Amino acid sequence: MSSINDTVEEINSKIDDVKFDLEVMGVGPEDQPGQVVGVLAEFESPAALMKAAAKVRDGGYKFYDCHSPFPIHGMDQAMGLKPSVLGIFVFIAGTIGCIGGMALQWWANAYQYKMMISGKPLFSFPAFVPVTFEITILFSALTAVFGMFHLNRLPRLHHPVFYSENFKGASDDKFFVSIEAIDNLFDANRTWELLERIGGKNIEFLVAKK
Repeated sequence: MSSINDTVEEINSKIDDVKFDLEVMGVGPEDQPGQVVGVLAEFESPAALMKAAAKVRDGGYKFYDCHSPFPIHGMDQAMGLKPSVLGIFVFIAGTIGCIGGMALQWWANAYQYKMMISGKPLFSFPAFVPVTFEITILFSALTAVFGMFHLNRLPRLHHPVFYSENFKGASDDKFFVSIEAIDNLFDANRTWELLERIGGKNIEFLVAKK
């Protein structure tokens, strides 16, 4: 029975990911004027925001985010975010670039186009190090940049919080938690009550505009 429940949870998780990706890409129905697309709550301090994030996480919400004018140490753990796999991708790409760069030079100089110059060896490792290094860095850097964009689902040209005038303070001195209506657990009244119960101030529905 537990294996069936695990399978159902995994399927639901994948469905949620697809829903989010479609929303980010702008695929699917657009926000209709007057439609509630989320709830936004303001918190007094970074510490209050951390506690609120943990409460929303424990409530089972997945499509929520915390907004702060500066990074907050420990927020990833409070939100239940898993460690990024970007470093693994960069390592794999760098390894491929390193091996590929060295192999390309060996193939060109010592195998396919053998040219003896001043008695120098066809395969000279020290001479091949600079190119190998540069290709390693190139592959790693490109993977880091485009991998970051992919994992962060960027570019995202629209977010429900943009419907709030108060949200402008997120880049200045205010702290917010937003919960999107696409979350399976979202209910306008219950979600509002949750944010109010955990200390949210200036709570407002994010209502789509023209």
